[in-house]
Amino acid sequence: MRAAFGFLTVLGGARRPTGSTFQWFPVVGLVVGGLVGGAWWLAEELWPPLLAAVLVVAVDLALTGLLHVDGLADTTDGLVVHDADPERRLAIMRAPDVGAYGAAVVAVVLMARVAGLASIEPEPLLVAGLWTASRSFVALVPLVVPYARQEGLAAPFLEGRARLGPTVGLIVGGTLCAVALGGPGLAAGAGLVVAAVLVTVAARRRLGGFTGDVLGACAVVGETVGLLVAGARW
Repeated sequence: MRAAFGFLTVLGGARRPTGSTFQWFPVVGLVVGGLVGGAWWLAEELWPPLLAAVLVVAVDLALTGLLHVDGLADTTDGLVVHDADPERRLAIMRAPDVGAYGAAVVAVVLMARVAGLASIEPEPLLVAGLWTASRSFVALVPLVVPYARQEGLAAPFLEGRARLGPTVGLIVGGTLCAVALGGPGLAAGAGLVVAAVLVTVAARRRLGGFTGDVLGACAVVGETVGLLVAGARW
């Protein structure tokens, strides 16, 4: 479990991931989501909704060490580039710099997260549910999608691919969303899954499989769509 926290967050210290690390991803999502949700509730007690939302997004970025946002930027650069084969796309994703595509998408996604949080009353259970579901989803991806690299950030996980923990985590995440907002919360959970599936399908078609960056992109995009769905005029 500490390896999962050390890999996905700034908590737990740096630890080498193992084949069982995926099993604990839902727990990491639940804890991080609970902390972010609690920060949301506290911030709204002290500041207007928009400023509170900015601070909450900053808390999430701090807890995750910008790992998932970095994955989103790299994934965008690799998937959106025109006329490139999978090897070239993977090479682009490995480059240390961020291209125009990645920078633009990250900016839009961060603004969307702020807008989604600012548009609804603080619901810590909603954030906990969405964050749990997003980490559970990315832990299930290796069960159905091949790894696109010979070696890479996610390679150490692949020796033991967990099914039970992430599946339970996905159910728990959806349940928390439903408890928080009822039907809109359940729709937010469904929106998260649909968005994450679309990112995974795009990676499968253009890269030949998933990478650690793709998993990060799935998490960020899924959570963001979930927040936007929750903030719709129901």
